Amino acid sequence: GTVATIAVDRPQHPNEFTDTRLEEMVGHYKRSKWMAEQEALKAAKAGLPVVVVLPTTPVGPWDWKPTPTGKIILDFLNGKMPGYVETGLNFVGVEECAAGHLLAAEKGKVGERYLLGGENLTLKQLLDALSRITGLPAPKLKIPHGLALGVAYASTLFSRLIGREPGVPVEGVKIARHTMFVDCSRAQRELGFKAGPVAAALERAVRWYEANGYIDKGRARKMSRARAA
Repeated sequence: GTVATIAVDRPQHPNEFTDTRLEEMVGHYKRSKWMAEQEALKAAKAGLPVVVVLPTTPVGPWDWKPTPTGKIILDFLNGKMPGYVETGLNFVGVEECAAGHLLAAEKGKVGERYLLGGENLTLKQLLDALSRITGLPAPKLKIPHGLALGVAYASTLFSRLIGREPGVPVEGVKIARHTMFVDCSRAQRELGFKAGPVAAALERAVRWYEANGYIDKGRARKMSRARAA
């Protein structure tokens, strides 16, 4: 599953017991995941041994594609992020998240859901952490959601004309209007799940991208000089 089926606006941080509705899901991805999760839980009630795991936002090495989260890291590393929007996510090291799947298979209760997450961080806090790791400056411009959405629509239109994926997806901006902080304590209590520091996972991601040639040479040199200083 995904944290997206749980991370909706609530007075307190949502958790596995938070009831959500299909109409609260923004975009085709979140709607499809919510509907798929409902089917899995129905199957569990009918006797199928199903345990649902809900990763939050994994970060770390080997994100070769990259995923949308990996793209945020790469855009920062390559100087393609002039600003940021006010939003937040729960992040978890990808290796720990994988281990959490095994714990859920071993110790999880049939028909139950488990959030596999680590730290709630705003996008600004994430970028500041990357700045500390790399020595590169974090963007200081805070972009209003309305402006970001306009740019996303323009990016989508232009991308359709040239047959490429949009650099700024509309659904991504719409989702960013909601801070996706969650309470991940259940997996810690019931599965023994442990998430390491997100800063360490981010550093592993940066080193992997650097070692595999994803970073612009000029930016890579700046990182090397910052390390040597």
